[in-house]
Amino acid sequence: MEERTFFEQGDVKVTNARFVSGGQTYAMSNVTSVKPFEKKPPRALGIILALVGLGVMVGSSFMFGLILLGLGLAILFLIKPVYHVLLATSAGETRALMTKNREYLNQVVQAVNEAMIHRG
Repeated sequence: MEERTFFEQGDVKVTNARFVSGGQTYAMSNVTSVKPFEKKPPRALGIILALVGLGVMVGSSFMFGLILLGLGLAILFLIKPVYHVLLATSAGETRALMTKNREYLNQVVQAVNEAMIHRG
């Protein structure tokens, strides 16, 4: 059976025979399932900094409090989640790809699903 490509962009390639990501190759014949995974950034530090900043603004130093509040809000709103492609094989689950682009992740997951359907 001829190898058919379902997705190819940068160092990621998905065919009916293999999934290549970051120099690592996974045989599609060993892949039992694929799913997206979202790792949300830790938000506690941002919340704590913002609250401390508010307290300092009211209490002792408005400018220092404003800086802490700004840092806290920046952490809360600027740090993006990281998305992973999780491949399940007989050996267990592995994070085969990491990206901050959700749409890209969805394209890769869809391509792997298509490749699993058409594998030889």
